[in-house]
Amino acid sequence: MNAIEIENLSHYYQTGVLRKHLVRALDSITLHVSKGEVFGFLGPNGAGKTTTFKILMRLIKPSSGVARILGRPLDDMQMRGRIGYMPEQPFFYDYLTAREFLTYAGTLCDLSYRETKMRTKDLLYQVGLTDVADRRLRKFSKGMLQRIGLAQALINDPTVLFLDEPMSGLDPLGRREVRDLIASLRTRGKTIFFSSHILTDVEAMCDRVAILDHGRMVEYGRISEILRSRSTEIEVVVSGVTEERLSDWWEHGIRYFPTPEGARVRLKSDREIGRLMEIIHKAGGRLVSINPVRESLEDLFVREVTSNSQETEQGSYNPD
Repeated sequence: MNAIEIENLSHYYQTGVLRKHLVRALDSITLHVSKGEVFGFLGPNGAGKTTTFKILMRLIKPSSGVARILGRPLDDMQMRGRIGYMPEQPFFYDYLTAREFLTYAGTLCDLSYRETKMRTKDLLYQVGLTDVADRRLRKFSKGMLQRIGLAQALINDPTVLFLDEPMSGLDPLGRREVRDLIASLRTRGKTIFFSSHILTDVEAMCDRVAILDHGRMVEYGRISEILRSRSTEIEVVVSGVTEERLSDWWEHGIRYFPTPEGARVRLKSDREIGRLMEIIHKAGGRLVSINPVRESLEDLFVREVTSNSQETEQGSYNPD
C-alpha cells in the first residue's frame, strides 16, 4: 500500500470582480508515494506545490480528483492523527516560548503530560533549540521559526510527514542538520513528502521526485533513471595542448573549457570520439580520461520548466 495516493487532482480559483476568470492551480495531477520514501515535490513559485499541500491538509477542497493518505480519505480523523505538517511560512503565537509551544502542540495531539514533556525535550535538541527553549517565539529569527515548525510537525511521532519548504531561512549548518534529521526519520520507516527550491538537497535525499509547472506535471520518477536518460554527452579531459592550438578547435565545432593542464572537451555523443582523437594527436596532446556527462537535477529542473513555460499560455485559464 502506498503512503500517499493522488489521482487526477485539479484545483481552479476565481479572480476578478466584474469579469471573473478561472485560474488553474493544479491540472490533473497523479502521483503515488511509497511507504518509507523521501519524495521531492518541486516546481517554481506558483507551480501548485503549496496548493497541493493545502488540499492534502484539508485547508482547501479540490475542484476534482481524489487523494488518500495511508489508504484512507483525507477526512479520516484516525489517519490525521498519524501525519505531521509544516507549512511554508509558519506563524505561531508570539508570546509562547519554544517549550510552551511544543507542549501545547503535544496537548492538541492528545499526548500524555509525561510523553509531551519527553518529546518536547528530545525535539528541541534534535532541531538545535535547546539553548533557547524558554525564549519567546517573537524573538526568534526566520530560521529558528523554521526549526520550531519542524519540531511541532514531529511532536506526535507521525507516520507520514509533510514539509513545505523546510530548508527556507536556514544557514548551511541548519540545512545539514535538517537533512540529517530527515535521514534518521527515513531509517525509522517514516514517509517524508517535501518541497524545496534547494535542488542539491533534494538530489541528495530523495529517491523520486515530481516537477510541477503552471499546475501541470512535467517530470515524475526516480532521480537516477530520469537523469541517466537525459544526457548522451561525453566529457574528454586532454593535457599537453597549447592555448593557441585550443583556439583552433572552435573551427571544428568542438566545445572546450581550458584548464591549467590542457582542456575539458564536451562531445554530443561517443560517435565524435574518433574525430577528436585525431585532432588531439595532431595537436601533440594526450588523452587523460573519457567520462559520460551526468545531468544534475538543477539542469533538468531548469530545462523542463523553461520548455514547459514556453508552451503554456500565460494568464487566465478556463477549463470549459
